[in-house]
Amino acid sequence: MMGWAPGRNLILDAMDLTNESYVISISTKASTERYYRDKAGWVKESARGRIFRATAEQVLNHVLPALAGVKANVSVKVEHRKPS
Repeated sequence: MMGWAPGRNLILDAMDLTNESYVISISTKASTERYYRDKAGWVKESARGRIFRATAEQVLNHVLPALAGVKANVSVKVEHRKPS
């Protein structure tokens, strides 16, 4: 097994791969909800633009069924962004 070495993968070394650098969108035919992390924790942005605080467990409770295909006609998109 090969070990990790600094500078071995320069692209990944330069990218921020923390939770704060991702936006998760869960879409149905009628709406899209967004989940992202800010300095205070996880945030849910509803389809109407309302902002709610969320725990990591609440985020997973929404994301995992969509990823598993349990909910019909639901798609999940994850985007990388520069954290603010």
